[in-house]
Amino acid sequence: MMTPEEAGTSPPQGLERKVATILSADVAGYSRLMAEDEEATLRTFHSHKEVFEQLVALHRGRVFNTAGDAILAEFPSAVEAVRCATEIQAALRTRNDQLPPPRQVAFRIGVNLGDVMVQGRDLLGDGVNVAARLQAAAEPGGVCVSGSVYDQIRNKLSLGFKSLGEQHFKNIPQPVRTFAITEGEAGGVIPSPAALRRGGVRGTVKALAAVVLLSLGVGGGYWAYMGWQRHDEERARMLAEAGVLRQEAERREGQARAEKQAAEEAQRRAELERQATEAARREAQIAAERARAEQALRSVEAEKKRAEEQARRLTEELRKKEDAVRQVAAVRPPPSPSPAPAAPLQAGGAGLDGLYAGPICYGPAGNDSARCYRAQGILADGKITGNWPGRDSRMTMILSGAVSTSGDVTIEIHGERANTPVWWATINLAGRLHDGKLDATGSFTGNGRPVSLNWQRQSP
Repeated sequence: MMTPEEAGTSPPQGLERKVATILSADVAGYSRLMAEDEEATLRTFHSHKEVFEQLVALHRGRVFNTAGDAILAEFPSAVEAVRCATEIQAALRTRNDQLPPPRQVAFRIGVNLGDVMVQGRDLLGDGVNVAARLQAAAEPGGVCVSGSVYDQIRNKLSLGFKSLGEQHFKNIPQPVRTFAITEGEAGGVIPSPAALRRGGVRGTVKALAAVVLLSLGVGGGYWAYMGWQRHDEERARMLAEAGVLRQEAERREGQARAEKQAAEEAQRRAELERQATEAARREAQIAAERARAEQALRSVEAEKKRAEEQARRLTEELRKKEDAVRQVAAVRPPPSPSPAPAAPLQAGGAGLDGLYAGPICYGPAGNDSARCYRAQGILADGKITGNWPGRDSRMTMILSGAVSTSGDVTIEIHGERANTPVWWATINLAGRLHDGKLDATGSFTGNGRPVSLNWQRQSP
């Protein structure tokens, strides 16, 4: 795997810097594997890479760069990065055991804690380069860590370590304290450079079995060999249990996500139902207000019709009375001659006796606004009389007055209730009769409310 320095690149100015744990991995013998069988190698590599990425995500890391068979991942914790590296090697070792030795795809892994530069989603700098050099120093299926990582994890993880001393790596100016992990947390053996130079894990097991056979005899060697076998079986069992636990954790996580989504959906439906209920309530309120307004309008229209009907009835009654007065005046016999008859009232040479009608108007008083109504009276022999229904249907308004030969008029109007000798609402008026018009003004005797009368002689 080529470092940024070997590629001839240099980081631009002004980049963000941070401290991170970098995990670098690539496939041992990748070129040979591809040369022998490209398709089978790619299938195995992609299957291993999927497991690799799942474990990185499980340990809260992220893959920030891949190139061919190389994978770079970042972790916020050195403990999580190393734990992830050992679990990757254990999981891939189980998969590789199912393949013929020449077709096994084994990763080398290096882990370093150091300062890096951030460029978008990529990370650059010596912190990344040292991880790449550590990975190159690891054996296939093994893990090497820097001294900075070792200092962070040695009292936190139950791992076996082998110190490789200070290593001088290409393009790294300072020597790097290097450690190989020899045993995982579950007790599994992890290849280290020293062991693999003597023939790898299998060679180490065989050599150790031979020593035991020589020292203890054939019987003791057999039991030692069986002990190693049980150790491998126990490791496989623990890895299988770890896989089951991971699957259960993923299942529970998926169930929790589903329950959260269901709760959010229920909350959304409840909010929609609340909004629908509120809208229905507002519509019902608007409908009730509209019904009240329509009822009020109908009441106003009914009152208007009643008032129009009452006015029509009063007008009809007044017309009938005027007709009756005209009939009486038409059939009334002429007065008997007297030795010295009084001269009839004259205005322009014509007699003024007859029916007079027109408006009587009251000025405003208290809560009662100004109003007018039509009334009439009959003038005969210097006397004027009349009557009409009052505003209160139980009262009759009575008019009586006198007209002098000079045309001066005095009138009194009062109200009478049926079967009651008391007068009500007495009005005194004074005015003039001229040219067939009778005009008079006055007021109520009780409260001084002004009254005016403007009548005109009606044609017979």
